Amino acid sequence: MRLSCVLALGLAATTLNLGVDSAAALNVQHHVHRSSRRLHAAVRTSTSARRVGSATPKFRHATLTHRRHRFYERFTASSFAKGDIFGADITAGEDPVVRQAAIDALGDMNGTAVVIDPSNGRILAMVNQSLALSPGAEPCSTIKLSVALAALHEGLVTRDTAVRLGGFRMNMTTALAKSNNLYFEELGRELGFERVHHYATEFGLGELAGWNIQGEQLGVYPSQPIPQSEGGVARMCSFGQGVSMTPLQLGAFVAAIANGGTLYYLQHPTSPEEVLAFEPKVKRTLDIANDVPHLQNGMAGAVQYGTARRLRANFQELPVFGKTGTCSDKGTRFGWFASYSATPMGNLVTVFFLEGGRPTFGPRAAELTGAFYRNLWDRNYFADKGVQTSAGLETATTPLAQ
Repeated sequence: MRLSCVLALGLAATTLNLGVDSAAALNVQHHVHRSSRRLHAAVRTSTSARRVGSATPKFRHATLTHRRHRFYERFTASSFAKGDIFGADITAGEDPVVRQAAIDALGDMNGTAVVIDPSNGRILAMVNQSLALSPGAEPCSTIKLSVALAALHEGLVTRDTAVRLGGFRMNMTTALAKSNNLYFEELGRELGFERVHHYATEFGLGELAGWNIQGEQLGVYPSQPIPQSEGGVARMCSFGQGVSMTPLQLGAFVAAIANGGTLYYLQHPTSPEEVLAFEPKVKRTLDIANDVPHLQNGMAGAVQYGTARRLRANFQELPVFGKTGTCSDKGTRFGWFASYSATPMGNLVTVFFLEGGRPTFGPRAAELTGAFYRNLWDRNYFADKGVQTSAGLETATTPLAQ
């Protein structure tokens, strides 16, 4: 009788132990079913052994091993340039100081840099023109600028509106600075594809950005959302899936943000004579002047404490406002950084676009942009350094709305 009681207690304790381990197994992400089978087999073996060999139960605790598996995307493209990628560029109408600063900043990275005067749409430098004029690539998280302006203009949010995202809330300033996909997916669902598409095309996506720039190809904004099985309009709004954007399209759009709403045709003079005869050409005026201050806080935050903070390792003298983007397609990784700066000589707009493998990503493009500004500073390009005005420094250090 005592033996039966001991066996019964042993079975009960074993069953209790099995229940605890089975509950823990629900939280194991990998090999749950195989581990569960091993666990039950071990319990049956242990129980049989106790019944035959001993009246005193000896518990063997079954354990589950959880191996972490990391997914590594395989990249086939190289992040580093092969040969002279600048040799075929047409440079006679460019600013030689700006061009050299951009070349030195890019170094051996496979990419392009476009520098624009946002007050008139003139391209001051276009380094590696074959890539700059190509059909482009997914805009990655730089698409968030278009979505943010659309939501601001529609009155869905301000920079301070806290949007509920699962178990937390976030406002636009932080979402732009940290490049939060969930936030912009929610804005995309609220806006719907028709409004998202309307604003994107209004901002110049899907159109040629240049005025008679030889070799410019078109980046396309689709007329229909991508299938819901691929994320639908939400995914299009978080990192531009299904969209192709060129460095020139992004540069023209950011120039309109920098100047308060004038979307210029970009022009690339190819000779000193064309520089002398240059006249700005306005494509259209965007009604975004009241929305830009709400956007600007998040773009400043990206540089100060967000995804573009690597820029500050190279340059901190003047405020820079920008947005990074990182994504990949078919073995090639893309790194974007679009920005504008407040300088004593007026704003400059830059787009650094990189293609390659694992060393290519948005924060790296931001770091190169910092090197570009450092090169200009060291070359005395901002001649009136003393006008590092209190206004400029105040912009860089004023606490951002959270």
